[in-house]
Amino acid sequence: MDGATQRLDSEIQERGPGQIHHHKKIVIIGAGAAGLIAAAAAAKRSAEVVLLEKNSKTGAKILMSGGTRCNVTQDTDARGILTGFGHAARFLQRSVGAFPPHEVVRMFAELGVATKVESTGKVFPQSDRAIEVRDALERQAVDAGVKILRKQSVHRLLREPSNWWVETEQDRFSADRVIVTSGGRSWPACGTTGDAYGWLQQLGHTLIATRPALVPLTGGDRWTHELSGITLDDCIVTAKNHSVDQKKHQMARRASWLFTHFGFSGPAAMDISRIVTLNEDRKRLQVTLDVLPDRSAESIETTLVEAAAVSGARKISSLLSDWLPSRFATALALETCADPAIAELSRLGRRTVVSSLKALPLPITGTRGFAKAEVTAGGVSLNEVNPRTMESKIVPGLYIAGEVLDVDGWIGGYNFQAAFSTGRAAGIAAASP
Repeated sequence: MDGATQRLDSEIQERGPGQIHHHKKIVIIGAGAAGLIAAAAAAKRSAEVVLLEKNSKTGAKILMSGGTRCNVTQDTDARGILTGFGHAARFLQRSVGAFPPHEVVRMFAELGVATKVESTGKVFPQSDRAIEVRDALERQAVDAGVKILRKQSVHRLLREPSNWWVETEQDRFSADRVIVTSGGRSWPACGTTGDAYGWLQQLGHTLIATRPALVPLTGGDRWTHELSGITLDDCIVTAKNHSVDQKKHQMARRASWLFTHFGFSGPAAMDISRIVTLNEDRKRLQVTLDVLPDRSAESIETTLVEAAAVSGARKISSLLSDWLPSRFATALALETCADPAIAELSRLGRRTVVSSLKALPLPITGTRGFAKAEVTAGGVSLNEVNPRTMESKIVPGLYIAGEVLDVDGWIGGYNFQAAFSTGRAAGIAAASP
């Protein structure tokens, strides 16, 4: 927790809720992860909070995430979370530092939701039920005094000298301060259709071009499509989108990889999707797969040479099956060298096999788009938002948190963590005198 937050919380505790003057009227737009936690944080600090949700239920993305299990955070510290956010890491440093993963876990424990850590570091509710996560966040907000109004689709946000007006299709709400947590454009079936981008641009904010992230990839060849359903549990994928800024446009991730009938999915593929979508020119995109990350190229070649001397009649695919799923081993052997006996493989053939195991080139044509994306890359420019309070630097009294910001992280609870941390920061700051 940062010093300013500690001072604010201690001030509230010393005064007591009945002694705080000028209670802020806050309207929050969007009852997802960031909005629900922002609402609770503000209401606990004696603000009068109205939380508007366009859907008939809150937390639609929470309910769908993680295969309806909801991966709430990652089992790491604040610094570990920040490594998953690239350019946004510095911006998130204050809010995530004030509310890191262990605080998220503690919050849910206090709300009656026990959690567990899986081998990948993902933190899930022990029940594997996302609805418990959503219900706990909603209950926390309601118990703090938040008024949640559903089926309230906001279509205009007006700033007047002394207050704000938030207009929905049915009503008009006055507020001292407004928090926008309406999400990005990913999973539009959940209601996240980028509604806030237009309002925020009208108020003077810059919008970084949005694109799908954490989204399955399209591409591959006929032989990879025939492997649909095969998972490589441990591999390293490297993506390079050649441009002027090489550092920004390259990424390597170690995780599982899934072959699909349309291309590729799984954590490794989805993590690199943010690099894939940076440039529409696919000729400038290079994606390679290291399917044996714990073996060096030299050790693989040595094994092939030794196998040729000891069991030369054995097929290449048979040897590769010792290390890889048999269907993938067979397909790779046929594709790279026509799968001869090991003893028949030339020196050049050996090196071709080794190269395919350590840097298999994969043609990528694109992604499945926003409809299948878990998060949105791009959004409100971080240069225009205070990283400690989430208050707009353009318009006083306006706070922006969650996925509507130009923030996107790795798969594995990173994005929910960012939503919780930025939402909480916005709620605390908006409720301050």
